[in-house]
Amino acid sequence: MSLKDKIDGTKLPVHVAVIMDGNGRWAKKKGNQRIFGHKNGVKAVRDTVEAAGEIGVKYLTLYAFSTENWNRPKQEVDALMSLLVSTINSESNTLMENNVRLKSIGDIAGLPKKVQQNLSEIIQKTEKNTGLTLILALNYSARWEILNAIKNIVIDSKTKDIEVNNISNDFFEKYLNTVEIPDPDLLIRTSGEYRISNFLIWQIAYTELFFTDVLWPDFNKEEFFKAIISYQKRERRFGKTSEQIKNI
Repeated sequence: MSLKDKIDGTKLPVHVAVIMDGNGRWAKKKGNQRIFGHKNGVKAVRDTVEAAGEIGVKYLTLYAFSTENWNRPKQEVDALMSLLVSTINSESNTLMENNVRLKSIGDIAGLPKKVQQNLSEIIQKTEKNTGLTLILALNYSARWEILNAIKNIVIDSKTKDIEVNNISNDFFEKYLNTVEIPDPDLLIRTSGEYRISNFLIWQIAYTELFFTDVLWPDFNKEEFFKAIISYQKRERRFGKTSEQIKNI
């Protein structure tokens, strides 16, 4: 029996988020520059998207570029931006063929114009698709997202009647980038690092975490299925007791 066959289709996570880590170390092990790892990481992205779609995951968020990544060497950042443009263009038809809808979160206005243009074009092209929703976190920072939400609430309070006591979780979430996107049920991080790295801090309050030593370019469908199987063995209580969950 394959790993895919061991997955219970009735207990799938609705939303899976992935911190794709380890491209640089993978390249270094092979005696190459970091961008070599990023280029090979594209196949892992493709495999993960296909795996999620095959088993029926509804939302998949990939942490593609953080605000902190601008601090990397300029040569690497420029190469990453170029790779992002070429990948978006090359995968456009594949997304359409597989009924995948593309969305993005993050400070998109801070990306190069060429990236913004290509991203906007494919988002519009796939907006009618009804299968997997693929969300790219680009120029993203959870702290930026939360501060940006607060700033927008303050701005709206000048022209709208916003009562302090009415600022609830639901109210606040309408100002986040992920409005209308369910919180992740499962967060996967590759490369053996055990940290969140400023990713979806608000949204992962009750998310199950899965860490693997596999470097991102080596991540494939089987590794994704392993994470799903691990998730399905867990009991999600959301503050309740096991007895309460079993009696629902």
